[in-house]
Amino acid sequence: MGAKTWMLAIVDGNASEILKSSPKLDRERSYEFAKKLFPSEKLALLGDGDLSFTCPPDNEILVGCFPGLSILAAKEFGIDYPSKLHPRFVEASSGKTVYLHAMHSVVDWFAYAVWVDGKLERSLSISPDSGILEAIGPKQAFEEPYWSGLYPACDPDDEFPDYPLPFHPLDLGEAALSELFGYQLEGEINPTLLEPETIPLLRFKRSSKWWKFW
Repeated sequence: MGAKTWMLAIVDGNASEILKSSPKLDRERSYEFAKKLFPSEKLALLGDGDLSFTCPPDNEILVGCFPGLSILAAKEFGIDYPSKLHPRFVEASSGKTVYLHAMHSVVDWFAYAVWVDGKLERSLSISPDSGILEAIGPKQAFEEPYWSGLYPACDPDDEFPDYPLPFHPLDLGEAALSELFGYQLEGEINPTLLEPETIPLLRFKRSSKWWKFW
């Protein structure tokens, strides 16, 4: 698997339904939103990206504001402990639901978190090397089949069946994308899901502001 994400979604309603409605990207509001949440950064527009690539390099930010939904992708969201997300990202979403989704195929790591009206409801971070890094709040319904062993990481007849977790974290990461946002990056093709390439995002180069005083 080669899927990677580090993104945040702030939603007033159902993110999956909003995305499936082919919402129009508000370019001006997207830029203003990025400036608000990254006030110490100088942002230069690079062009358009899309929802299929939410793992920008450290010197870039992706952002898209739609009716009822804002999506951000930046290095700040690829964190081992989602509960430690900088408060400004949650404080900017009063009365809304915030989702963090992050996974990295190189280390088979997946993390996600959900805040409702500023309160952390669920946070999970897991990888085969580190085990469960963080597990806060009750499991969400889409997680249950994985924890109960319905989707084991390895077939018992495999040559090396002793995977240290009851499921593959990236499989759960794809399930989270499907459940929370209505699309997947890899796995079996599901024609009922959204094609993430159809959702545009603005792509910015980011650099620290500086001032010189004489």
